[in-house]
Amino acid sequence: MRSLIADHGRYVESFRVFLENSTEHQCMQEFIEKQLPGVISSIGNGKSTINILSVGGGAGEIDLQMLSKVQARYPGVTINNEVIEPNAGQIFSYKERVAKTSNLENIKFTWHKETAHEYESRMNAEKESKKWDFIHMVQMLYYVKDIPATIRYFHQLLEAQAKLLIILVSGTSGWETLWKKYGSRLPLNDLCSYITSADIKVILDSAGLKHQLYELPSHMDITSCFMEGNTDGELLLDFLTEAYIVQSA
Repeated sequence: MRSLIADHGRYVESFRVFLENSTEHQCMQEFIEKQLPGVISSIGNGKSTINILSVGGGAGEIDLQMLSKVQARYPGVTINNEVIEPNAGQIFSYKERVAKTSNLENIKFTWHKETAHEYESRMNAEKESKKWDFIHMVQMLYYVKDIPATIRYFHQLLEAQAKLLIILVSGTSGWETLWKKYGSRLPLNDLCSYITSADIKVILDSAGLKHQLYELPSHMDITSCFMEGNTDGELLLDFLTEAYIVQSA
């Protein structure tokens, strides 16, 4: 078995099937509509520019939805939105999405093709300590080697009244059950960690970092996983396990 992240094409296809069979994006959209305005209610108070850092911004769909809420809360304020994303294909898709989206005139976008660790190393080498008003990590901490150190690093980059938003699968979800029960049989390498919100809570508590937990109900139809030879079922199983079987010639 190999890590799914090692095959970008298969990862993209499996992620597409996952979105088609789950309410993942719908539940995040509901959070953005109902909860995010309260989260960001003080990040830009008295500021002429709001600095936002997207860590693992992917293709930008969720980023742009969050940016629209920042614009609504602070109309007319300049927004500096920087994106850390290691995948060139995702950055290309993000730029395409920005080009097709209206009402972004007051937002400056900057993309960095690098991992969170590479960003930290670059900032340290340049002796930079830029502060941010809002940092978000959406479904990306699975791909970080030292998760506690990563959280501590980005937390210390927050301005006063700033917020760090982390979105991961729930510690009470089916993902948790799957990973805890079968994690030992899945490929363990530097590319993916089977981590949930329960693990993040332990890390935050240990570091003495104040936090608030939001549970986002989401559902997934895994029927196709039990249909032998079903291509979508195989891709969905790959996404669930973050691994796939390499067929011998």
